[in-house]
Amino acid sequence: MRIALGIEYNGTNYFGWQRQREVKSVQEELEKALSVIANHPVEVQCAGRTDAGVHGTGQVVHFDTNVTRKMVAWTMGANANMPSDIAVRWAKEVSDDFHARFSATARRYRYIIFNHALRPGILNSGVSHYHGELDEKKMHEAGQYLLGENDFT
Repeated sequence: MRIALGIEYNGTNYFGWQRQREVKSVQEELEKALSVIANHPVEVQCAGRTDAGVHGTGQVVHFDTNVTRKMVAWTMGANANMPSDIAVRWAKEVSDDFHARFSATARRYRYIIFNHALRPGILNSGVSHYHGELDEKKMHEAGQYLLGENDFT
């Protein structure tokens, strides 16, 4: 059986999505939690990796298991076994040909610039701070090159 999960995470305390030796990753935390629920090692595939410190919302992953559980067991169980900065938001059984990365039809990226003379205290992990004057017209013009279908590989 193949299960897809929708997850979100605050990447501040992680060295990115992908499992790595000797450093914390979102993938490792999720796989450890799911392995507890499945009673066997679980490996997940994701729609797209994130770098160190980057947050994810709406990230889709999938994994295979031969264990039958209600979908709520996967969501609640995983959340109970992970740090509070990672959350499974939904679970759904999908067909065996579904792949989180290759079945994705869209990806969206959001960058927030906090444009103020002084840096924020509470928002510091969710925004980029820039204290100088920004040229919104030039930013908008440059942003047009990122719209549409692009192959950034």
